[in-house]
Amino acid sequence: MEAKKTPKADLENKKRIFLQIGLAVALLGVLVAFEWRTYERPEYDLGTLEMDFIEEEDIPITRQETPPPPPPPEPSMELIIVDDDVEIEDDFIVDVEATVFTEVREFAPVIVQQEEEIKEDVIFTVVEDQPSFPGGEEARIRYLTENLRYPQMAREAGIQGTVFVTFVVERDGSVTDVRVLRGIGGGCDEEAVRVVRNMPRWNPGRQRGQPVRVQFNMPIRFVLN
Repeated sequence: MEAKKTPKADLENKKRIFLQIGLAVALLGVLVAFEWRTYERPEYDLGTLEMDFIEEEDIPITRQETPPPPPPPEPSMELIIVDDDVEIEDDFIVDVEATVFTEVREFAPVIVQQEEEIKEDVIFTVVEDQPSFPGGEEARIRYLTENLRYPQMAREAGIQGTVFVTFVVERDGSVTDVRVLRGIGGGCDEEAVRVVRNMPRWNPGRQRGQPVRVQFNMPIRFVLN
């Protein structure tokens, strides 16, 4: 029985096309082979370090030559002759031996003590002997207690506290220049000044044994009972 082929399975009709495609592929491969180029790749090693050594030039050391100092002058051998005609008088005699008639005088050294003059107008704040109230501290407190009057204005307003008064104790013990450093008002400041001005004479302060003017500060306390 004769085998029959379908027209689609017959490859004879496409033989020429396949041949042309094969020739075109072969020609393309030959062209690629001729055009193919290879390059040599340098090998780099990260572990090595190339250094260019530069030859150092020897620089000659120059020294600044200073001229030597001039030689000292040669000593002169010339002799200078001086006239030796001067007469020396030997008329004085020194007697260093003590006899019975020798008078010996003793000279006592004179010591001059210069004392500093204390100016009368100078007011001291710190002295060797501070001024004091006659009778001591207890007498001063007793005087303030007996003579201090609480102002009616301060009593009604309930004002109480400490008034700081400053004054100068003169060389004769009198009290001058009474001022209030810090007050509390209500008539207490004026009362403190009045009591201080009426104080008896103080024992004056002394500097190097001399009475001087001394600035003195006193607190006066007002307390309501």
